[in-house]
Amino acid sequence: MKLVIAIVQSDDSGGLLDALRDENFSATMVSSTGGFLREGNATIYAGVQDDQVEKVLELIKENCTTRTQLVNPLPPVMEPGELYLAQPVEVQVGGATVFVLEVARFEKF
Repeated sequence: MKLVIAIVQSDDSGGLLDALRDENFSATMVSSTGGFLREGNATIYAGVQDDQVEKVLELIKENCTTRTQLVNPLPPVMEPGELYLAQPVEVQVGGATVFVLEVARFEKF
């Protein structure tokens, strides 16, 4: 048995959970924050049999796509009276970071 841990952008989590449910996979979502943009993420946990890992990874790839977003960079520390005009920067967001761990023991009560 394997534990699949996927950290995805919050915008992608609903679609991923729906896709997992449609394929009869049980999953748990925990809200998290982090990364470069300090935006909301979702950490999704799914325990699956060894032969189901590839199907779960496929569902993650289909539902967690990378896209671009414009963000304003943080202003530098400046002296009073100086003017800083921030130019939006295009960055890639979305996708998924996935860990697949071996499960030594699983019990459901």
